[in-house]
Amino acid sequence: MSPDAPAHTTATAPGAEPAPPYVVDPSGGCPHALNASLRARGPVADVVLPGGVPGLVVLGHDALKEFLAHPDVAKDSRHCPALNDGTIPADWPLRVFADAQGMHTADGADHRRLRSLVGNAFTARRVERLRPRIEELTAGLLDDLGRAAATDLDGVADLRTHLALPLPMSVICELLGVDPEHRERLHRLSYTVIIDTGTGPAEKTAAARELVELMGTIAATRRAAPGDDLTSALIAARDGDGDGDRLSEAELIGTMRLMLVAGHETTLNLISNAVRALCTHRDQLALVLDGKASWSDVVDETLRWDGPVSWFPFRYPTRDLDLGGHVIPQGAPVLAGYTAAGRDEAFHGPDADRFDLTRPGAGRHLSFGHGVHYCVGAPLARMEAVIALEGLFTRFPDLDLAVTEAELPRQRSFIGNSVEALPVRPTRRGTPASPESPA
Repeated sequence: MSPDAPAHTTATAPGAEPAPPYVVDPSGGCPHALNASLRARGPVADVVLPGGVPGLVVLGHDALKEFLAHPDVAKDSRHCPALNDGTIPADWPLRVFADAQGMHTADGADHRRLRSLVGNAFTARRVERLRPRIEELTAGLLDDLGRAAATDLDGVADLRTHLALPLPMSVICELLGVDPEHRERLHRLSYTVIIDTGTGPAEKTAAARELVELMGTIAATRRAAPGDDLTSALIAARDGDGDGDRLSEAELIGTMRLMLVAGHETTLNLISNAVRALCTHRDQLALVLDGKASWSDVVDETLRWDGPVSWFPFRYPTRDLDLGGHVIPQGAPVLAGYTAAGRDEAFHGPDADRFDLTRPGAGRHLSFGHGVHYCVGAPLARMEAVIALEGLFTRFPDLDLAVTEAELPRQRSFIGNSVEALPVRPTRRGTPASPESPA
C-alpha cells in the first residue's frame, strides 16, 4: 500500500464528525501527550502506520480490557486480508509482528498447545526457585555499577548498561540455555527487529533474517547437547513422536524468539522507567525507603504510569466490532495502547498522570495484557524488577539522574517506551561510590 493510500475513519462515535487519522511517527518518542490528545477523541483512534497502512489503536482502559479478551478478536494474521492479498507489501517493516509463528500469534487450540509448553517454565513455584540466582546476579551487577561510577571523573555510569539490561538478559538466556557469547548480538538484533520502529525496511529485514539464523544456531547447539533448559524442552517437543504437543520448526524458532525478546526488552524498560520515576519523585522514593510503600508498589505503579510497552501490534477482529460505541472493521490491524490505557482518567481518576505509590487499587493496569494472552512471564518480570530496585536503592539510596529527564535520549519507537541510555550518579558529588557489596 502506498503512503498516499487513504486510511479508514470508522473509529468514531455515532453522529460525530470523523477525526482525521493520526499518522504514526516511526521515530516514536515520549507517548503520553499524544495519548492524551488521542484519548480525548474517544477510546479508539484511527491511525496510519508506517508505509501508509491504515490501522487502529485502542486507548481507553475499559475498551482495551474488553478488546484483549474479546472472543471475536484474533492474533493470527490470516484474519487480516490486507496482509495476505498483496495490499500490504512483503517488505512492510511491521510485517515481522504478523508473520512470526508462536503462541503470541496463535489462537484457540494452537495457542493453548504452545502456551502449555512454555508455561511450565514460569509457574510461581519455578520462578521462586530463581530468586537466589537473580539476587546473586543483581549483587554482582551493582558491584559493576559502583566500579564504573568510581572510575568516571563525574561519578556517572549508565544504569541500562550495568544493571537494567544484563540482569533480565542473563536470566532469560540461562533459562533458554543460550551461551553468553551470543547475548550482546541477540539484544542488538531483537532491538532492531522489534523495538526500533525507526529502522528502515532493508535493515529490519536483514536483522530479522540474522536473528532467525542465530536462533537456529542456538537450537542446533541444544539439540546436540540437551540440557535442563527451556530450549531443550521445546526441542524435545519439536522432535517428539507426533503427539498433540509437537512443535513445527517455525513454531520452535518463533517461540524461542518470543521468549528472548519478551524476557529481556520489556523488563529492561520496566527497571529503567521505575528508576527514572523514583529519581524524579523523591517523595515517593522516601515512602519506600521508610517502609510506607513496597517495591512491588513501585513496579505496579510504574507499569501503569510509564509502562515498558506503548502501542503493541497486532490483533484482528474477525467481524465488525463495536467497542464503546466505536466500530472497528473486520480484519483491520489493531494495536493495543498500553501506555494510553495506563493514564486513562476515565478509569484511573483525574490524577491519572501523577506517579503515586499510595494510589488505591494498585495493580489495576493492563501492561501485562489481559485474557488468554496475558504475559506468561509476568511473575518473573515482577521478581526481577523488585530485586533490582530494592538492591539498587538499598546500596545507593542517594542515586540520582546525571542529566535532566528532558536530556535523556528516547527510544526510536512507538512500540517500546523508555530511554536508550540512563546515566546515573550512584552517590552524591564528592562521595565515593562503593563498588562492593557491604559485608
